Amino acid sequence: MESSGKITKSIREVDVDRKWLVVDAAGKTLGRIATQIAVMLRGKDKPFYTPHVDCGDYVIVINAAQVKVTGKRHEQKEYFHYTGYPGGGRTRSFKNLVVSKPEEVIELAVRGMLPKNSLGREIGKKLKIYAGSEHPHAAQMPVSREFPHRAN
Repeated sequence: MESSGKITKSIREVDVDRKWLVVDAAGKTLGRIATQIAVMLRGKDKPFYTPHVDCGDYVIVINAAQVKVTGKRHEQKEYFHYTGYPGGGRTRSFKNLVVSKPEEVIELAVRGMLPKNSLGREIGKKLKIYAGSEHPHAAQMPVSREFPHRAN
């Protein structure tokens, strides 16, 4: 059997060069921006992506309070949480949550797209979300990241 000379590289945790990226969520659709953020956190946009290694970048999301949803989701979307006690099911509406905790709306959307294991929890710590346009990460020299805007 003859080798074609191509080998599969598997990157190590120490070899990952992480960047800080800023994403502006103002006027963007929640699900579409959440998928792009999850891809950047996971590192799937890099040529050396390795599934079992955290090889993604840090992502700062600003203007989380201005994220939008399509259709009737603004009134109908609900987030369910079970406390662990009998009768402990709790629901929160999107309309109320985006007013009281707009950061949590994006965090729930992105974390739902990450692995449900220790690697996913570690990746989720690199997500920084802010309701306004200011963030305290200027010392990390973050780079702005734009996505093409899709008309709905």
